Amino acid sequence: MARGRASNYEEQRDMILRQAATLFARYGYPSTSMNQVAEACSLSKATLYHYYRDKYSLLVSIADGHVSRLAALIDDEQALALHGEARLRHLINRIVEEYADAQNAHRVLTEDVKFLEAEDRERVLAKERHVVAGFAEAVTEMRAGQPSTHLSKPLTMLLFGMINWMFTWMKPDGELDHAAMGPIVADLFLGGISQVRLPPTS
Repeated sequence: MARGRASNYEEQRDMILRQAATLFARYGYPSTSMNQVAEACSLSKATLYHYYRDKYSLLVSIADGHVSRLAALIDDEQALALHGEARLRHLINRIVEEYADAQNAHRVLTEDVKFLEAEDRERVLAKERHVVAGFAEAVTEMRAGQPSTHLSKPLTMLLFGMINWMFTWMKPDGELDHAAMGPIVADLFLGGISQVRLPPTS
């Protein structure tokens, strides 16, 4: 008779992914072992394999899970039917706040996607392209009627340049958290440096 899943099976899987993402982000995917993941999770290696068959399956789950949440965010925003500046600001705030709890997963997605097999890598990259397209559409709407509309894609990539590398310098105990940084990024992107304002203090 097959053993049923524990009631906390999904919670354990999520915990393992978080610990693995922390290790991959700190040491890199190639330099992290399943022994290290098991130790970080306070699990035996045999128990770890009950949840994930190998290290590669952890990498796929981290990268695909993170980018899937970002893609779902784009779909959610489209359903809100916001327009113009309100749409772009809301998108920026949402994605910056999403990164707040996913800095390790985002580093893994950024630096370790090259270790994915071709089929998995293409699936992840397709979802990344969906995210970029959602932002590019919002940027294009902001530039409606202006010349050089072909600048929408480069402008979108410059925006992601600000957002995607925040994990390299933002500290968990810093003066500004991700909730505060979202409006700052939007102010800088939409109005230039002279339009940036500090968030109100609580």
